[in-house]
Amino acid sequence: MPSHLEESDPASSARQAPGDAASPPGEKPHRPPQSPGPQETAEEARPDAPGPASAADEHAAAVRELEDRWRRALADLDNLRKRHARELERERMVERSRTAAAFLPVLDNLELALSHADADSGAVVEGVRAVRDQAVGVLEQLGYPRHAETGVAFDPAHHEVVSVVDDPDIEPGTVVQVLRPGYGDGDRQLRPAAVTVAKRE
Repeated sequence: MPSHLEESDPASSARQAPGDAASPPGEKPHRPPQSPGPQETAEEARPDAPGPASAADEHAAAVRELEDRWRRALADLDNLRKRHARELERERMVERSRTAAAFLPVLDNLELALSHADADSGAVVEGVRAVRDQAVGVLEQLGYPRHAETGVAFDPAHHEVVSVVDDPDIEPGTVVQVLRPGYGDGDRQLRPAAVTVAKRE
């Protein structure tokens, strides 16, 4: 039986683009890669990190914030220093007032003793002694006890040697006379007692 060959259509073959050759059955036709469009190229070229201008703006903003914090800290420190100075001055005024008020009765009794000077000299002596004792009591209440003891060993923390005497019957270094009483102890000492101390040749 004679076979008939099918003739291909020349026009159909001409319309087939180069590279679009018929692929074997079951495979997808091969297509050349397409170049990216202008929009895709611009999106890929856009950087995610901020540019130099944006980084400079952020740096300037951070500097301004730090300067603002620094100024506020200086203002707070100045206000604290002024408040502390006011409180300290107020405490000093209160302490001076309290001390002065404690001595008012002493002055009142001293004036009372002087008012009786012409009438009875003995009363004046007793009055002055009472005023002295009252003043000593005020100082003791303020934390400054009186030191005027004799017959005790010399203590450089409470005594200041003004003179020495030679006495063979007294232990050397013993306080034999108080010329000026001392007041206070340790860090709260107003002054040491001026004393005469015994020595032995």
